[in-house]
Amino acid sequence: MMQPLIINLAPTGMIPTRAQTPHVPLTSTEIADEALACAKLGVSMVHLHARDVDGLPTTDSRLFADIVSKIRTVNSEVIITATTSGRKVPDVEQRASSLYLDGDLRPDMASLTLGSMNFATEASMNSPATIMRLAEIMQNKGIRPELEVFDLGMINFAKILIDKGLISAPYYFNILLGNPATAQASMLHLATMVNELPAGSIWAVAGIGRFQTRANALGVVLGDGVRVGLEDNLWWDQERTQLATNAQLIGRVTAQAQALGRPIASALEVRQRLDLQIW
Repeated sequence: MMQPLIINLAPTGMIPTRAQTPHVPLTSTEIADEALACAKLGVSMVHLHARDVDGLPTTDSRLFADIVSKIRTVNSEVIITATTSGRKVPDVEQRASSLYLDGDLRPDMASLTLGSMNFATEASMNSPATIMRLAEIMQNKGIRPELEVFDLGMINFAKILIDKGLISAPYYFNILLGNPATAQASMLHLATMVNELPAGSIWAVAGIGRFQTRANALGVVLGDGVRVGLEDNLWWDQERTQLATNAQLIGRVTAQAQALGRPIASALEVRQRLDLQIW
């Protein structure tokens, strides 16, 4: 029997706006409601970004706390991952604001992008000192990093962090493919990256924009999981004639898994695999 598939939902991100799509959740209530609804569809992990009253990305820990509270009050099993993205905020302590939440507001995991890179129109800056500081905070707070890798060098940097004792097993990697300036959504690029992962790593595949469907298919067939959602891709079809919903994108992944006879992992199963606290 195939290992159950981990589905990691990235419902909002930092870029999508209501002008681009009416389906992106932006308020704390919308994001929490979307996470809860999608958990019923097979999502075991949610990768969260908060937005302010104007719909802009924010590092305000109070908003993260509100989202976490709204989710955990209803569903304490789904795994909550807080972003520490530096695309808009360079200051490391601001990026880490949600990591300082305590008690049942503490996120289970937090994103840790392991290098700097160019996206289509802007750069994401992640200096070695910033990465190590974020890893240190996560380690001190008992938060497992969601290791985001876009290229081979980022996997090598993960090994450096392991050698320094800044991250510990089990390791969870998101392999993101299709960004213009990093690894592409091809078997060769994916296989090369997977070959370099630390032994025993748990890995999921995500695709940027039109490459999401292809990357997710590779994850369903070959990986431990997938990351899917409107953060990475707004469209249902390659021709960009129909805007997608998070539920539709999840449904496509679960249909691919069903066609292969692959079960979907429950949140509790994933918690056990990643050695996460059960609330």
